[in-house]
Amino acid sequence: MTHSVTVPIIAANVPAYAHPGDAGADLVSTEAVRLEPGERALVPTGVRVALPEGYAAFVVPRSGLAVKHGITVVNTPGTVDAGYRGEIKVTLLNTDSKQAYDVAVGDRIAQLIIMPVVQARFEPVEALPDSVRGDGGFGSTGYTQGKSE
Repeated sequence: MTHSVTVPIIAANVPAYAHPGDAGADLVSTEAVRLEPGERALVPTGVRVALPEGYAAFVVPRSGLAVKHGITVVNTPGTVDAGYRGEIKVTLLNTDSKQAYDVAVGDRIAQLIIMPVVQARFEPVEALPDSVRGDGGFGSTGYTQGKSE
């Protein structure tokens, strides 16, 4: 079952879902940009939204751009708070070490995911309760299945 929320928007190109049930709606570029190898650029989308309280939007990379061209979003996910009313812009990065990438006006450059969020009440304590994981962090579960490294 798909849930929906109404989001007021100002945009020449309203983000659209490519398929029923998709989580991300496509954001498109409003400017032509050339990304040289290793270069990043802030790319405008022309999209401004008024998210309801209790919701946030997250800007994430498009998998096809990442796999085929090495194009990703630098600060992924980019967070759009409910109170923000400015233009959503996407910081694209060309991770390809040899090929430049041209973004044309109207190209799909990222996806926008709208999600409900909660605000935590942070409660200072002297110690945290135990857990199975404990303080095991980066790499603590190993890299191959069934084997710790």
